[in-house]
Amino acid sequence: MSIVNRARRHALLLCLAGTVSSLAWAQGSAPATYNVGATATGVPFTFLDVKTNTIQGMMVDTVTAVGKAGGFQVNVQQTAFAALIPSLTSNKIDIISAAMLKTPAREQVVSFSDPVYSYGEGLMVKADDAKAYTSLDDLKGEVVGAQVGTVFLDMLNKKGIFKEVRSYDSIADMSRDLSLGRIKAGLGDQPLIAYQIRQNAFPGVKLVGSYKSVNVGDVCLVVRKGDTETLARVNKAIAAIKADGTLAKIVQKWGM
Repeated sequence: MSIVNRARRHALLLCLAGTVSSLAWAQGSAPATYNVGATATGVPFTFLDVKTNTIQGMMVDTVTAVGKAGGFQVNVQQTAFAALIPSLTSNKIDIISAAMLKTPAREQVVSFSDPVYSYGEGLMVKADDAKAYTSLDDLKGEVVGAQVGTVFLDMLNKKGIFKEVRSYDSIADMSRDLSLGRIKAGLGDQPLIAYQIRQNAFPGVKLVGSYKSVNVGDVCLVVRKGDTETLARVNKAIAAIKADGTLAKIVQKWGM
């Protein structure tokens, strides 16, 4: 073989190798592991299990099942609720899996998956408060509260009829102020409040049975705006765990 032919053959092999390498990269471009943000104060959606020092809950089980169906691993990290979206947009995490309702305002910043669960707000008052509250109008002129970073805090502020609206880092903090009489009522995630009251985690308070939710929304997994690859991958996996009954079993497990 001449020197020229050997050079041509070598160039062709390099070209083929580059093509194969590029193809392999493209096929494996999706991450094998996603960093997932979840809160430590959202029982039963997400919470810190002190025995294992890991985040557990319905949304942790859900994102784990989604990962299994989608062929990827998840690394769940504890993140304060108000820091979830900033952590996502700054690439500190790749997916949010928490009790975060889909809203038009949030959709301007991040992208939501297909729904995995739906619920509305619940009203919490002192256990000895016998008034049959049906709407927020019944609390006009009172001091009320909600968790920072939630749509419920926005609801109270926009209502504009209260003496004061206080913000809390967690529902547990709000519950303590409520039981001590520092606020008249607290607004929060209905399933979250109901579950923790059933577990006797919030002594001295109750969920108002007569209150009618007005802000019912969908809980979804959340990804960065424009990350269409991850969104498609997550939605395909959500459809799979809905179809085979896995999601229904997770919801049932957590008494939702």
